[in-house]
Amino acid sequence: MPKRRILIHPDPRLKTVVAPVSDIGDDIRALASDMLETMYAAPGIGLAAPQVGALARVLVMDCSTRGEGPLTPMVLVNPETVASSGEKAVYEEGCLSIPEQYAEIERPAEVTVEWLGLDGETRREDFDGLWATCVQHEIDHLNGKLFIDYLKPMKRQIITRKMKKLKRELGRE
Repeated sequence: MPKRRILIHPDPRLKTVVAPVSDIGDDIRALASDMLETMYAAPGIGLAAPQVGALARVLVMDCSTRGEGPLTPMVLVNPETVASSGEKAVYEEGCLSIPEQYAEIERPAEVTVEWLGLDGETRREDFDGLWATCVQHEIDHLNGKLFIDYLKPMKRQIITRKMKKLKRELGRE
């Protein structure tokens, strides 16, 4: 059972640009722990705080191959993309807030991201492959953008209608 309920699109909190975290205290550490538990239970490879209704600039991710090695959970507070490659990569993306909907999205193949760890220390790392796609997808969430925003309007509208129907069925209006 997930620790927190994942919001389903459309929800205004998913379109909110969240402000940076000013203090990494016990509340942020608890949020990150809950988010990791929720992400793994879903199951997913990334989750941003707005997806669980928390308007904090926090994301968690783990693109390790489950069952074939150790988990490699990451918590990024106030992440920012500081560089991206001109080379593009296309991945079929999905989203825990838009269940069972997928689309091929083109993004930079490699990105450099800077963030704060839960210890307050600045970190910087280069990501490529699925990790690059995942971190960009989750940073988009922190900026109020969903993967379907990259799609043509008609396809986006069809997915949004499906999500409204799903929310009605789940009683989550």
